[in-house]
Amino acid sequence: MEKSLLSDKTVNSEGMTVESRYNPPKGYRRIQTEKGSFAQFLRNQKLKPYGEKALFYNGQAKRSEGIYDSVIDVEIGNRDLHQCADAIMLLRAEYFYSRKEYGKINFNFVSGFNAEYSKWMEGYRINPKGKGNYYKKTASSNTYKDFRNFMNIVFAYSGTISLEKEMKPQTIENIQIGDVFIMGGSPGHAVIILDMAVNNKGEKVFMLAQSYMPAQQTQILVNPDRSMGVWYSLKNKDILVTPEWKFPLNKLRRFQ
Repeated sequence: MEKSLLSDKTVNSEGMTVESRYNPPKGYRRIQTEKGSFAQFLRNQKLKPYGEKALFYNGQAKRSEGIYDSVIDVEIGNRDLHQCADAIMLLRAEYFYSRKEYGKINFNFVSGFNAEYSKWMEGYRINPKGKGNYYKKTASSNTYKDFRNFMNIVFAYSGTISLEKEMKPQTIENIQIGDVFIMGGSPGHAVIILDMAVNNKGEKVFMLAQSYMPAQQTQILVNPDRSMGVWYSLKNKDILVTPEWKFPLNKLRRFQ
């Protein structure tokens, strides 16, 4: 196990959620979140035991030093599907699935086709050829396996290009938990704001999570500025620098 970059005052190695494992930096307090909100859902994500590696879809481990400090406990299967945008879409979909708000689980393919889980539940399946269409194949069902099968086809035909287009641009001043820095492309990249804290001056710091290529479990990123641990600040910065990507600040987006 590679040694964490973080001090004992910052990380609680026994904590098994984002909130219980990581303390805000000195002088900061976590922002309040509404009960049942997407922000609260992200903050309460279950983590793998501290020190465990992120696994690729083939079961091999990804080195952690200089990249990530913890891993979200997510099953990604054995296909090269769960990459950067996919991890973010899965978090969003898992939130709605946990709340039984199935009609809100829908994502656009790169082709423009809107994949709706509510249709999938009714037994329809998706022909992705051309502009895409639904066809009736099976009886209605809404098991977790059905949900993940739906997400697998979303992973296969959606990506940073389509996800960026369906999200709303945000200013850095209005940044909040659940927002996404995303650059659509082949390859592109995306990271999601997992948690946030603020000081008495109103200055915000935040945590980031990502998957990457090839498909891998979602990780909590360390800040290349090692004095910040897993927390990021944009004070006096015009670019967000993460371990494996750089984002212009105008690439901040929010789910609509």
